[in-house]
Amino acid sequence: MTFDELIYKVENWGHSKHLIHKDNVRQQMLKVVEEVGELSAAILRKDENKTIDSIGDAFVTLIILSAQLDISPNFALEQAYNEIKNRTGRTQNGTFIKDQESV
Repeated sequence: MTFDELIYKVENWGHSKHLIHKDNVRQQMLKVVEEVGELSAAILRKDENKTIDSIGDAFVTLIILSAQLDISPNFALEQAYNEIKNRTGRTQNGTFIKDQESV
């Protein structure tokens, strides 16, 4: 399946579970943080299966949050990419440090 097809399926699942409502945004944001926390733990434990599962779960929670906020995940990702695509900087200890002039 393509990413767009998966987004569509996740959104439909969210609708079927009555999750796609603006008044659920706070609870959904907590789910996003929970899943990212589980991802962090899986990476630290070097548990590849749990890491894969947690990345998927994080995507699901972000797609549902996006739907609740009426923001296209593709649009949000495109905006983020457009913001970083021309940044210059260096990688230090595994982290990208952007140059001040590319802020």
